[in-house]
Amino acid sequence: MCEKITKVNSWLSAVFGDQPVPQFEVNTRTVDVLYQLAQSSEARCSDTALLIEDLKQKASEYQADGAHLQDVLLQGAGLSCASLSKPAADYLSALVDNAMVLGVRDTSLGSFMPAVNNLTNELLEAEKSNRRLERELRALRKRLGATLVLRSNLQEDINKTVKAQAVESAKAEERLLNMDFVTAKGKELSNRRERAEAQLVSRNMDKSITHQAIVQLSEEVTTLKQEIIPLKKKLEPYMDLSPSPSLAKVKIEEAKREMAALDSQFEMNVNFK
Repeated sequence: MCEKITKVNSWLSAVFGDQPVPQFEVNTRTVDVLYQLAQSSEARCSDTALLIEDLKQKASEYQADGAHLQDVLLQGAGLSCASLSKPAADYLSALVDNAMVLGVRDTSLGSFMPAVNNLTNELLEAEKSNRRLERELRALRKRLGATLVLRSNLQEDINKTVKAQAVESAKAEERLLNMDFVTAKGKELSNRRERAEAQLVSRNMDKSITHQAIVQLSEEVTTLKQEIIPLKKKLEPYMDLSPSPSLAKVKIEEAKREMAALDSQFEMNVNFK
């Protein structure tokens, strides 16, 4: 524990430098976390230092190679950076820039060709992937259009259904109110009928003057009237005949007897009711 605290304090002092180290609660968890951070930081710093040394070494090698190539150009061809024309210097700068972009070690043709081939392959793969993505995008747009149309149709159907449901709900509510009214009215009329029947029974009313009896009597009167009509038609021919006392008297007596019988039956029915 003391060793970890010492290492943590040393690391914090190195990190903050001249600034004061912030106060923190010293416990096992805090010390362990800071100790792990210190170890990770030291490992990263060590890796970074090694990388810097490697880059410095490569830079020294590149500088040595550049100086050697300059000597070769100067001694073999009498060329130097100062003796190059502006177009040649521009071409040389462009060549160097391309070499840096392609990530090649030198500017030889053997280094440029593989790098250009790799870049061309990457371009072809990117174009192939782009075409595939465009096809997928067109398919997605097509499906999206169909989905939007379907959504619009569904929304329209939903709106129609909601409106129809509202209308049917209003009709159902109206029918329910009417049914409640009719039921209440039926109960009221039934109660009134029962009270009226009770009153009639309490008053010992003759059943022959009830509505049902009157309706039946009316039907019987109508039947008797229908039976009288043929008899009247039988009498019509005799009304136009010349007077014949004996024959007319006989026919008149027969008609009177039939009329008397019908009147007697009619009176009996009326008196019976």
